[in-house]
Amino acid sequence: RILRGWGYLNRGVPRPSLCAELNRGGVWQMSWRPTYRSSKFRNVYGKVANREHCFDGIPITKNVHDNHFCAVNSKFLAVVTESAGGGSFIVIPVSQSGRLDSHHPKVCGHQGNVLDIKWNPFFENIVASCSEDTSVRIWEIPDGGLRRNMMEAVLELYGHSRRVGLVEWHPTSSGILFSAGYDYKILIWNLEIGEPVKMIDCHTDVILSMSFNTDGSLLATSCKDKMLRVIEPRSGRVLQQASYKNHRVNRVVFLGNMKRLLTTGVSRWNTRQIALWDQEDLSMPIVEEDIDGLSGLLFPFYDADTQMLYLAGKGDGNIRYFEITTEKPYIQYLMEFRSPAPQKGLGVMPKHGLDVAACEVFRFYKLVTLKGLIEPISMIVPRRSDTYQEDIYPMTSGTEPALSASEWLSGINRDPVLMSLKEGYHRPNQLVFKAPVKEKKSAVVNGIDLLENVPPRTENELLRMFFRQQDELRRLKEELTTKDVRIRQLELELNNLKNVSPNNV
Repeated sequence: RILRGWGYLNRGVPRPSLCAELNRGGVWQMSWRPTYRSSKFRNVYGKVANREHCFDGIPITKNVHDNHFCAVNSKFLAVVTESAGGGSFIVIPVSQSGRLDSHHPKVCGHQGNVLDIKWNPFFENIVASCSEDTSVRIWEIPDGGLRRNMMEAVLELYGHSRRVGLVEWHPTSSGILFSAGYDYKILIWNLEIGEPVKMIDCHTDVILSMSFNTDGSLLATSCKDKMLRVIEPRSGRVLQQASYKNHRVNRVVFLGNMKRLLTTGVSRWNTRQIALWDQEDLSMPIVEEDIDGLSGLLFPFYDADTQMLYLAGKGDGNIRYFEITTEKPYIQYLMEFRSPAPQKGLGVMPKHGLDVAACEVFRFYKLVTLKGLIEPISMIVPRRSDTYQEDIYPMTSGTEPALSASEWLSGINRDPVLMSLKEGYHRPNQLVFKAPVKEKKSAVVNGIDLLENVPPRTENELLRMFFRQQDELRRLKEELTTKDVRIRQLELELNNLKNVSPNNV
């Protein structure tokens, strides 16, 4: 009754250790055991940007695929939009907030709905997208944003036989991209040559999420077959895997250099929960913690610099945040940001794009579908001093790659190139992305051509293949017609020359 009166029950927040104890005289005593340890992030709070700094009038996609549909870097904000006849997304410069023009140009080269988009961490004008049309495409956005609709991609990558649901850039290599499709395969693309170089086919169902450790030498995946896996990506070997009955895994994230994994999922009683795992022993989670009884998918976001974990539920309006430690209790609840508007997805600004003068340690871009609105939400550490706070801004991963694609594929591992947010975060990146010139459209991995004789598995795939073949036939017929016209012209010119030559003689 006391807990309910104080509002700790039915609010979805961890309750403090308030318990009743019976003393020697037979009287119940309430003893308070504080569950919070000292932390400089204890008072972090969320601040929603003013209306003029939000992005309004955006036709956010109504696709029910469990993804964020949003990607952010220090230059651009990319959002998947609702469109008819193919998939598209818009790219807006981060500085150009306010109401969006209804005729704003789009990136619209896909023939199916766009399911995921990710910015390259080292080339801030390069974005990868994947779609229901089974392709992965690489786009180069000009400085200042789009002036007209973009139809032609820098690279078109074909290798999956079914729609592609996830793309992830390698955290330390400049030209390595991972894609996961509904054909239960993960393809590793070398963008220096524009071809897949490895296929990971250890999964037996749809891959739900992928996460890398700090140097990109390990890949953790969650799958619809309820298995959690830790994979060595270059060999495709599964190092650890687990299926724990009391915790059905939905999403997984590596916790920096802690050698720990954190998963969100559902308990045996269908309550949302999180679990902490040792990456070298997945037989049983180190700790499990129930969150609430809601049904929306929980998305985890981890900040390795502050060791803070943010949990945001799809369809929720709140964002909970915790501090992760290497000692018990491992997961320490801090506070909760509340909002009445439900979120469809969240984009996250990289560290070098944050406002260090305002002590901002994390920034979300929240998609509110009903309003066609994107709200920036800044997580701020309250500090009185105006000087640079070195204790909350350690050296962080920068915008320079530690490895080339060929170096990583040869077996070399390196930690990310670190940078200081105090001085170097405005330094321009001098790297230039060069797309390879592709002469053939084939994808041979492990001796198998992924593009040759791929049978359709569903009626939709059969229709897409049919229409694609019709387009190809139409193109070939047009090409034949133009060649025939050219041949006739050349024959006429030849006859004219023959008729003119005897007269001249």
